[in-house]
Amino acid sequence: MALKKQQIITEALELLNKSGLEGVTLRKLASRLNVQAPALYWHFKNKHALVNEMAEAILQMEFHDLKEAENEEPWQDWLLNIFNHLRKAMLAYTDGGRVVAGAHLSLTMANLSETAIKSLVNAGVELRQSRLIVLTATRFTFGHVIEEQTRITEQEMQELHMESFNQEYPTLTAGIEEYFSAGKTVNDLFNDGLRMIIG
Repeated sequence: MALKKQQIITEALELLNKSGLEGVTLRKLASRLNVQAPALYWHFKNKHALVNEMAEAILQMEFHDLKEAENEEPWQDWLLNIFNHLRKAMLAYTDGGRVVAGAHLSLTMANLSETAIKSLVNAGVELRQSRLIVLTATRFTFGHVIEEQTRITEQEMQELHMESFNQEYPTLTAGIEEYFSAGKTVNDLFNDGLRMIIG
C-alpha cells in the first residue's frame, strides 16, 4: 500500500508528542512507518518541509473555519479569542509553539493574519495599526507558548538557590507573588499580557 502524506504527518505528530521537535527525524519516522527513508522524500524534500506541514495540521485543529469578526462584536474581544485558540492549538502538542513559530510559510497563519487585520480595519482601526497589533499579538503568543513548553529540569531547580534569588531580585519576586496571590492563573497571565497589546 502506498504511503499517504496525511499518514506521515499523523505519525510525525505522534513522534513529536513522544520525543519533542528534536526527536522528529526522517529516519525515526521511516522506522515507525516501516519504510525506507527515501519513501518519505516523495512527499517531503526535507525536515523543514515536514515541520511546515505539521504546523498546518496543528493550526487546522482550531482554524479550519476561521471567520471575520461580526459587526456587533468588539474587535478586541474577537482578537483575544483568536489568540487564545492559537495558544490552545500549540499547547496541544509537545513543542507545538516551536513547530508553529518556525513555520514561516504557513498558509493557515497567513489566513489568520489576513482575517485578523481585515477585521480590525473593518472595525475602523487604520491598516498600519491593525497590522502592528496582529503581528505583536502573534509574536507574543508564540513566545509565551514556547516559554510555557520549555521545562526547567530537576537539576536546574536544584542548582537555583531560591532564597538567594529572592534576595537578589526582590522587586521581581514581589511582583510575581503579588500577581499570583490574588488567585490569578497562567491563563490570566497570558490574557492580561495580550490585553496590554490589544488595548
